[in-house]
Amino acid sequence: MKVLGIESSCDETGVALIDSEKGLLAHAIHTQIDMHRAYGGVVPELASRDHIRRVLVLADQVLEKAGVAKKDINAIAVTEGPGLAGALLVGASVAHAIGYALNIPVVGVHHLEGHLLSARLADPAPEFPFIALLVSGGHTQFMKVEAFGKYELLGETLDDAAGEAFDKTAQLLGECYPGGPAVSRLAEEGTPGAVELPRPMLHSPNLDMSFSGLKTAVLTAVNNAADKTDHAFRCNLARGFVDAVVDVLVAKTIKAIKTTGIKRVVVAGGVSANKQLRAALIEACRRRRAEVFFPPMALCTDNGAMIAVAGMTRLMQMSPAEFEAAKKRWSFSAKPRWTLSQAAAPDAVDPRQAHRNH
Repeated sequence: MKVLGIESSCDETGVALIDSEKGLLAHAIHTQIDMHRAYGGVVPELASRDHIRRVLVLADQVLEKAGVAKKDINAIAVTEGPGLAGALLVGASVAHAIGYALNIPVVGVHHLEGHLLSARLADPAPEFPFIALLVSGGHTQFMKVEAFGKYELLGETLDDAAGEAFDKTAQLLGECYPGGPAVSRLAEEGTPGAVELPRPMLHSPNLDMSFSGLKTAVLTAVNNAADKTDHAFRCNLARGFVDAVVDVLVAKTIKAIKTTGIKRVVVAGGVSANKQLRAALIEACRRRRAEVFFPPMALCTDNGAMIAVAGMTRLMQMSPAEFEAAKKRWSFSAKPRWTLSQAAAPDAVDPRQAHRNH
């Protein structure tokens, strides 16, 4: 089975083609970072318009690279939510138009489910069950993944996501959006311990986290600095910030391992590309004889491959009758605030998402 995956939930247009036997055949991503940088963050209307310009061009590039004709695609998977409403509608409308033209099924995929399964594109790929740390600009949470569609929320940030805190810290340090890579580069030149920052909820009995206080501590340090433009100061502050975030995420990961007894960890989302976080998690898991898996570096940010993998998994669980029926469902919608529990299998466990809307 060959599945075309389309991702357009925010500021990356991603298209990929997955083969159930051969794996990832080809993928392409266009990032809108340069366009949004002037505004210090994502502008939804501009994002939607750019997706319109890019998605069909990328689809043609992927099919050409894979050497696959349109008529040979068996199904399409597309991000249905959560995300920016206009951006989601671009991907959904294009996916359903192609599906209608080719008479193939189109399945909507939850964006976070795509991230949960993205490490299955790695070699080796993790087996179920595993603990997932989703860490990005919009989400920081721990999930227990028993199997496809069986997810339990273990803990999450109570305020800012880690990636959001990176962006805000970068802004305070005079760096451009997006903040993660910029802060990480500064931190590499910083001296460990030169600036001590708080580790919020580090020793809390649960797996919840908080990063707003850390962001405030960075703001205080900048306001109190004799020269906030001094390179050494900026590097040391960045190092203190990164070390604080990494310490919290590593400590909570180890707590998740102890709590669940599962010694298999998947780290996904844009912040999973952070060098300091990767190194610390690899070492911490090694000491506890636990395995840690990351998506391929090129697939840490939003991409079509993770959507294709999630869609293919759902399609392969369908009966022949369900697969045929899916060809006849042409109505579609965007779900900007779609929860993972709503997208998962009926027996999924996600107790807190019912009253926490992200």
